[in-house]
Amino acid sequence: MPQVKSATVLVMVEAGSRYENAKNNGVSHFLEHMMFKGTEKRPAKIEISRILDGIGASFNAFTSKEYTGFYVKAAAERLELITDVVSDIVLNSLYEAAEVEREKGVIIEEINMDEDEPASRVFQVFEKMVFSGSPLSMRVAGEKGTVAGMSREEIVRYVRKMYHSRSMVVTVAGQAGEKDLTNLSNLTNLVSRYFGGVPKGPENEFLPAGEGQKKAQGEIYEKKTEQAHFVLGMRGYSLSDPRRYAAAILGNILGGNMSSRLFQEVREKRGLAYYVSAFAEEYLDTGVFGAAAGVKIEKVEEAIKVVLGVLGEMRNVRVLEEELRRAKDFAKGKMVLALEDSFRVASFFASQELMEKQILLPEEVLSKLEAVTEEEVMAVAKDLFKEERLNLAVIGPFAGEDKFEKLLKI
Repeated sequence: MPQVKSATVLVMVEAGSRYENAKNNGVSHFLEHMMFKGTEKRPAKIEISRILDGIGASFNAFTSKEYTGFYVKAAAERLELITDVVSDIVLNSLYEAAEVEREKGVIIEEINMDEDEPASRVFQVFEKMVFSGSPLSMRVAGEKGTVAGMSREEIVRYVRKMYHSRSMVVTVAGQAGEKDLTNLSNLTNLVSRYFGGVPKGPENEFLPAGEGQKKAQGEIYEKKTEQAHFVLGMRGYSLSDPRRYAAAILGNILGGNMSSRLFQEVREKRGLAYYVSAFAEEYLDTGVFGAAAGVKIEKVEEAIKVVLGVLGEMRNVRVLEEELRRAKDFAKGKMVLALEDSFRVASFFASQELMEKQILLPEEVLSKLEAVTEEEVMAVAKDLFKEERLNLAVIGPFAGEDKFEKLLKI
């Protein structure tokens, strides 16, 4: 990326909450917290922070249902130093027992914070319902009980099982800096020098998501709130399903921006919501698609009916040419803007290599989005928006699932 002055080193590992079980749920996320707590080479936990703060670096870690990532982004001339640090935390962290005990309180407070954010919590309620019986239904951060019971031995055992050469991708993105990283041998030598100690191991295995549902279902998470939050959606498409591109365009038409159908119907015409959006999320063997909104408590039933109406209409009312054009350009524009950042570029390539075992260049992805037709969007809408596939999660001062389940007709 010759146009930027930074470089990012990202390690992405095929280890997330869907690789866990009811007893160790949250261990992937716990590891994320432990990686900056000291290594064999840098045992004082503040040492790593001081090194990275001293060069003005941006550094963090993240966990999802299917992977965990660790990265450092800094001025390009610091590339070798940040490669050293990232490899050190991933391969040589100490996981000291005292730090494990101390971090439990931090993570539990993170869970408490999440509980106090219904706009976020409602998605967890939704996926717990949609993927019931599968590890995909579990919360990424774990539950308070599993976090409180986590031991150093369990964490170390999980690292040894999951962190190895078959599950790990190292990605470098940004300006070349002092070394010509457009020369593959230079980059290979740099990575080999610092990641040569990665142990070998078999492919990580996960439980399939299983079969979908047979009828519409709903769940209420009763909580005193000033606003009702709901997610209305269904299982969608996996990472390997070619329909994912049409689903992405459909998501933009429905709720990707302020000119989308849901925004106009729910917020602009009726004033029912502060936020309303649509989403499409892909996993290795399945996915989810849906809409989310935060609405006036007394207007939640009306808002749900309006959203259902828009989804039903989407199956039968043609997508206008200018609407399709706008949705495509929005998706492409957001992607182009994101890829101006070296961290986002690293994530773009790492996630493909790790999860899909192949890489499409940005222009190839843009081409697939551009190639989506009106007929493909309509076909996806007809496939997804069926009454028996509907799931509704609601957070607010409500009791009794029947209150909303009766609305699930399309």
